[in-house]
Amino acid sequence: MELFLATFGALFSIMNPLGTVPVFVGLSSEHTKKERASIAFWTSLNALIIVLLSFFAGTYILSFFGISINALKIAGGLIIASSGFALLTGKFAEHKGMKRQRVEEDIKTRNEISLTPLAMPMLAGPGTISLLIAYNQEFTEIKEISIIIAALVFTTICIYLILKSSYLIVKCLGASGINALSRIIGFIVIAIGIEYVISAVVNIVNIQFLK
Repeated sequence: MELFLATFGALFSIMNPLGTVPVFVGLSSEHTKKERASIAFWTSLNALIIVLLSFFAGTYILSFFGISINALKIAGGLIIASSGFALLTGKFAEHKGMKRQRVEEDIKTRNEISLTPLAMPMLAGPGTISLLIAYNQEFTEIKEISIIIAALVFTTICIYLILKSSYLIVKCLGASGINALSRIIGFIVIAIGIEYVISAVVNIVNIQFLK
């Protein structure tokens, strides 16, 4: 249960579906309620596929590029902390490469928004992917892997429910309420990123002392 809650908390904070709500509302304003529910479902499913691929392909990615787990933790920690800082400063969409004008122009040329930009990079961005690759290296037992997969599925279910209820959330909380929650989550995300960097540095120092 501890691993499940830790994984869910980290993923939910980094993926930040609440920060995606305003983007989802803006991109789906011309769709019907049924169409918005469908977009929310496919966005969540695409995000789940991306995070599962990231988790299971982590070992092969690291070995192919010759990257150590400590290097990945430092790089991923910096990316995660950067995402958290973007949440704190209210520039999460810009940090994800989601300039409003560019999105509005792009969305006119295609109908499918569930994969890009919603699932990637808004939900499953570099921070999420690097976190899951690190989990792949840290947790290798069948029980641990099963718990992490359960946390991934539960996270995407929560994402689906949040996106499906996005118009209700905006109506209840308003833009200021969503911004306030995003800033609180941003602080947590920064702490997660720094924790990963510290963990990697401590491992490197310990390895040097053991030599």
